[in-house]
Amino acid sequence: MTFDPGQLGQSKADLAETLRTLRRRANRTQVWLAKRCNISQTKLSNIETGRITPSLIDVELMLRALDAPMELVAEAMALARLANTEWQGKRASWRRGLEKRQAELAGLEAEAKTLRYFLPAMVTGLLATPEYIKASLEHSPVDISKTVARKLDRQAVLYDTTKRFTFLLTEQAVRWTVVPRAAMAIQIDRLVSLSHLPNVRIGVIPFGAAVSRGPMNTFTVYDQRLATVETFTGRIVFQDPRDIAEHLAVFDLYERHALFGEEARNVLGEWAASYRA
Repeated sequence: MTFDPGQLGQSKADLAETLRTLRRRANRTQVWLAKRCNISQTKLSNIETGRITPSLIDVELMLRALDAPMELVAEAMALARLANTEWQGKRASWRRGLEKRQAELAGLEAEAKTLRYFLPAMVTGLLATPEYIKASLEHSPVDISKTVARKLDRQAVLYDTTKRFTFLLTEQAVRWTVVPRAAMAIQIDRLVSLSHLPNVRIGVIPFGAAVSRGPMNTFTVYDQRLATVETFTGRIVFQDPRDIAEHLAVFDLYERHALFGEEARNVLGEWAASYRA
């Protein structure tokens, strides 16, 4: 099954119908199936009516208990993976108001304890100066004043020492000239300053570092439960453990090639100096 953003909402309803039909064809009750899968009958009922989305493990257990044919197993698992994926289009965000998206991100950041950010193209809002944030939003066809303010408010989470942040930035991300040169130097200075926070690790991957896997897109992993991937037209939210594990593996690969601590600060200082020159 290919990925189509338009399928995501429908996939949840299709999955619920497929699981309900398989149980009825097997002539099994909800009580029987719930007991075999070690879940409550209420949860199973909510799964079959589409009120909640089952995890892939739930679906695997149900299919195994019902002895489903292989072709239907493949179809149901494909639906389950889509149902655990969410598409958030930028046009919808513009209609709702970009500041509402900032509230959603603040919620994710508040819940997570370990946050990992891979930034191959630009500096993320949590690390950005007000001028950089404003410039990065200039393409948005809506009023950005509230969004800039919310992005700046979100930066307070960096000082919560119960959380651990790791930011990996390529040289491209650090040096992409979003604002005038003097302001770029100040932006890089801010990265140096934040790298001194005890719970914040800022790693940089300079040009010339031999990394076998190309930096395809920006992504964030919240603990080990959620991964978000940025595209030009929106973002994809993954909850499938396999997708999350893959992004963690990619992050680990890039992390091994990054400079941290004084090494990173020395390189960042050189890049800031080049803008001042």
